Amino acid sequence: MDIRKFFDIVHVEHVICNPTNEEKLTRLVALLRLPANAQVVDIACGKGEFLARLAEAYEVRGQGVDISSFFIAAAEKRLKSRAPGAKITFKQMDAADFKVDEPHSLDLASCIGASWVFGGHANTLAVLAGMAKPGGWVIVGEPYWRQEPSGDFLAASGCTREEFGSHFSNAEAGERQGLELVHTFVSSQDDWDQYEGLQWFSAADYARTHPDDPDLAELAERVSKAKTAYLRWGRDTLGWAIYLFRARSAI
Repeated sequence: MDIRKFFDIVHVEHVICNPTNEEKLTRLVALLRLPANAQVVDIACGKGEFLARLAEAYEVRGQGVDISSFFIAAAEKRLKSRAPGAKITFKQMDAADFKVDEPHSLDLASCIGASWVFGGHANTLAVLAGMAKPGGWVIVGEPYWRQEPSGDFLAASGCTREEFGSHFSNAEAGERQGLELVHTFVSSQDDWDQYEGLQWFSAADYARTHPDDPDLAELAERVSKAKTAYLRWGRDTLGWAIYLFRARSAI
């Protein structure tokens, strides 16, 4: 089963394709206080909710990048309906290949919940820090271990112990890149439950309305395995947060 098709199916009900909520995203956008014509980029932008909110709140210019044609189509539709005059474009590509025209030129560079694109949290921060101008924003979303993961959970989820750090180490990684952490938006268990539960709901609904899809067996297997891992271990083991960093101005 094509992984992009899978993610499109299980995220069809999601407004935000991460374990957070709309109230937290609203507070994040309000804190940014971007100037008119701010230059922004959102890496692995999903359905474009963050960029749509930036366009509604500020006169930003910029790009959203995602490898999924499903998500790019949804993002373009969302932006057109909510901010039709916005100077934001979407590009379908492997986000790891995205380059800005000039280093340290953006008012905001974000990659919320997709650090795997750049090989992990620290590398993602390094890439985004190279895009942001002095005083600009670097925003990432990243899991962290709430407690030591069991071997059973690691085996069931396909994660490794080294894949994630602690909430503190996620913050510290930005400081090592010369960034200043100014806020975190930590996800609650309710945020996680909604994110995971909507995937189960969407997969079940898709199976009901597409009974002849040859990928149904694989879809059901993948969702069932993820559901068991989450309910049995993951809910108590894995946290998630959005980290709001500011690039320090040159002295």
